[in-house]
Amino acid sequence: MSQPTRFTLTQADIPTQWYNVLADLPEPLPPPLHPGTKQPIPPEALQAIFPEQIVRQEVSTERWMAIPEPVREVYALWRPTPLLRAVRLEQALQTPAHIYYKYEGASPAGSHKVNTAVAQAYFNREAGTRRLATETGAGQWGASLALACRLFGLECNVYMVKVSYGQKPYRRMLMETWGATVHPSPSDLTEYGRKLRAADPHSAGSLGVAISEAIEDTVKHPNTKYSLGSVLNHVCLHQTVIGQEAIRQMALAGEEPEVIFGCVGGGSNFAGLAFPFLRLNLTANKRYRIVAVEPTACPTLTKGELRYDFGDTAGLTPLLMMYTLGHDFMPPPIHAGGLRYHGMAPTVSHLLKLGLIEAQAFHQTAVFESAALFARTEGIVPAPEAAHAIHAVVQEALRAREADQKRVLLFNLSGHGLLDLSAYETYLKGKLADA
Repeated sequence: MSQPTRFTLTQADIPTQWYNVLADLPEPLPPPLHPGTKQPIPPEALQAIFPEQIVRQEVSTERWMAIPEPVREVYALWRPTPLLRAVRLEQALQTPAHIYYKYEGASPAGSHKVNTAVAQAYFNREAGTRRLATETGAGQWGASLALACRLFGLECNVYMVKVSYGQKPYRRMLMETWGATVHPSPSDLTEYGRKLRAADPHSAGSLGVAISEAIEDTVKHPNTKYSLGSVLNHVCLHQTVIGQEAIRQMALAGEEPEVIFGCVGGGSNFAGLAFPFLRLNLTANKRYRIVAVEPTACPTLTKGELRYDFGDTAGLTPLLMMYTLGHDFMPPPIHAGGLRYHGMAPTVSHLLKLGLIEAQAFHQTAVFESAALFARTEGIVPAPEAAHAIHAVVQEALRAREADQKRVLLFNLSGHGLLDLSAYETYLKGKLADA
């Protein structure tokens, strides 16, 4: 073998702290507002649905937060995750670019979502919570929380977006194997779900709808808290183990990334890789170019408005300052179910507003073409969500070929697509359509 293509760390290298980007923002993040008074919501009000320690993390501007040892012990089941160089993809593209990817599909649930699921389950258990309610789109988050709840002895109740419930039955089965109860959303278990089903019996559902159902479930059941897989500050915080490891692994590779890519739906996997690198831009005069990639069918960053909006469809959440397509927006039923969200993490939105990151959007047919190329060269079948980042990397690598310039590219392969093979079958049979 002429050169190493895999860069690994040891369990001793699992980060001991999470990085909080709020500490280094050049402008403070606008606070969440009460939907009635339009005044900032006091942190203690959030304890109706979150445990106290999670609320503290949500509002903190402390730069580093210690990772509890029980969380690190669970992380050690799969962390540190590998960093790989996609040499065969480079050769197929005939590009001078060097392409690296951080592979979060190595986790038991197959995606990055476990990084925050384990943390949230731990803090809830410590607070005396017995049951968690949540939503999930494509199922990566629901599966991750189901596993984390099993490990920490909590019940898990999941509202899965109806179109994904049908498209991705094996993720539902995975959740149920780990002991979770899973309902297609909109469901007949909540007032809001019943209202939507009456208005449209064939509703495909959305993440915003499922969030509304999970929050209603939370407030109506004792000893229950709500758990979210993306968007909020504490979720992005927990994911920064990804970027911290990647910085050390790129040093092992002897290179620095010029452009960093991540797919975005709510923003968590993008934040996990990008925020630790962004810290170096903000504090160490680095000049990494950081790109968020989304579907054209749900173009929150590229076509949305930056304004206060609800995080859910029913209007149960606080108002968040974010890029949004409107909380009543119903995304088309594309196969990247985890990217079908009307809003965006306030932190990611704020960074785009400040010009510290970029955003791109692509159609799913082009995305699946790049996903198939990656699978046929690197051997890993990527999740449809992560395939958006792959397509952006492919386009950048082709531009490097045209310019005959070496560029070092890094992206987060946030999960594998082994439970998304029905989407690949649709693509391979030529039945995949753009919305």
